[in-house]
Amino acid sequence: MWVSRLQETKDFGEDDSLYITKVTTIHMGNYTCHALGHEQLFQTHVLQVNVPPVIRVYPETQAQEPGVAASLRCHAEGIPMPRIIWLKNGMDVSAQMSKQLSLLANGSELHIGSVRYEDTGAYTCIARNEVGVDEDISSLFIEDSARKTCLSVGNMFYVFSDDGIIVIHPVDCEVQRHLKPTEKIFMSYEEICPHGEGDATQPCQWASAVNVRNRYIYVAQPVLNRVLVVDIQAQKVLQSIGVDPLPAKLSYDKSHDQVWVLSWGDMHKSQPSLQVITEASAGQGQHLIRTPFAGVDDFFIPPTNLIINHIRFGFIFNKSDSAVHKVDLETLMPLKTISLKHHGCMPQAMAHTHLGGYFFVQCQQDSPTSSGPQLLIDSVTDSVLGPNTDITGTPHVSPDGRFIVSVSNKGPWLHVQEVTMRGEIQTLYDLKISPGISDLAFQHSFTEGNQYNAYATLDKEPDLLFLELSTGKMGRLKNLKEPPTGPAPLWGGPRRILRDSGLFGQYLLTPAQESLFLINGRQNALRCEMSGTKGAATVVWVGEV
Repeated sequence: MWVSRLQETKDFGEDDSLYITKVTTIHMGNYTCHALGHEQLFQTHVLQVNVPPVIRVYPETQAQEPGVAASLRCHAEGIPMPRIIWLKNGMDVSAQMSKQLSLLANGSELHIGSVRYEDTGAYTCIARNEVGVDEDISSLFIEDSARKTCLSVGNMFYVFSDDGIIVIHPVDCEVQRHLKPTEKIFMSYEEICPHGEGDATQPCQWASAVNVRNRYIYVAQPVLNRVLVVDIQAQKVLQSIGVDPLPAKLSYDKSHDQVWVLSWGDMHKSQPSLQVITEASAGQGQHLIRTPFAGVDDFFIPPTNLIINHIRFGFIFNKSDSAVHKVDLETLMPLKTISLKHHGCMPQAMAHTHLGGYFFVQCQQDSPTSSGPQLLIDSVTDSVLGPNTDITGTPHVSPDGRFIVSVSNKGPWLHVQEVTMRGEIQTLYDLKISPGISDLAFQHSFTEGNQYNAYATLDKEPDLLFLELSTGKMGRLKNLKEPPTGPAPLWGGPRRILRDSGLFGQYLLTPAQESLFLINGRQNALRCEMSGTKGAATVVWVGEV
């Protein structure tokens, strides 16, 4: 008799063997077979899943003038961890290393200190492990005048503030575009943030916002009962989509190209509804679908990554319901209810790692001064495995699925766990910090290949925490101004947001009371302060367009 991970499945042969079809990284872990009627007789099998490398290079092409520095970066994921080599026009560059040409972060970055005309070429990054190989090309051109002939609209932060939409270029520390509240929506000619009755000023109110394939940004305007669609290429608001009253949370399901919209109905959240905007990346001609789910308090859609690029299922939490409800993202129909009653858990937040296929569920806590405990759910069997040891707080999973950082704005603890290549969760360390964490973001390490760092804003102090996840080395970035004060954000979310700049980005952005701070993660230092911005409710990063 097989128990453990597949105790609820029917993947058994006539010879009592266990068969798994379409093995992925969620299946890695321990499988135990017990003799029926002789529970003391058992055998445990360890399933390790090897994955061929998958890589991304950045930039795909670049033009530089002679004498400046240039970097070509390559990010690789796979199991076992891939090894990276670089070729220039088919020749291995490792034999050409010098002060001029160097490999950084275990070969994931090729740095040229001062480019010359002969450095022009096609640089191929090759990642290889025991089960496969992947490669891609980053091209470098050296020209006398390498200025761009057209203005780039990618690699920008979009800040949704009291004074409209501010587009920030982090390299130059400047505002590239400012869409003021009085600007018109292209398709309807309505104002972006119309005057309320008797209002002398015209502040905008924003809730959640999502990036749709670097083509559009969907952003909720709760008091206007609508979602705006921002055209990234044109840097204009294209249209508004009317939705149920008080839309407060958006999430983009990349696998099915749809934006989920959770509306409260009223300020007491007594009439919540969940709608879905389909064909989101088309920008126009979308359809708005009303889902059959009632009493929705929150939902969770697992993110994609380089290894798992298609997600089939999401989860819904209902008000006063000690369970999570599994949903088919394609049909928008309920599939299964996973009860948490045995553990007395009312779900508050979820996270997911594809390594071992674990869901982390943060439970609500009755006490206003303590953090909620966590439960583990196995995504293969949809069974509750039990508490995640003594971990409390909100779980955050690194983009590669390897690290889980659990923090709270109530408690003083920061917990860091790692999923091993055998699919086992182990606690690396616990750090005591004070005061609590407001928001957290991950950034790829610039010194160690296949490693991540974490940055975190504090709820009541201006400092920014920095944490090297693999070692536990922690520091603080100081000289930032006081965080936003007053009550918690009306529409949810952290008091002091922190936004990273994607897989290859080196910048982070966080607001103060009346300004924005740009952080250079590569140098682990403050890049600049941009004053004059109040009420930065949400921030979206837009990568290459």
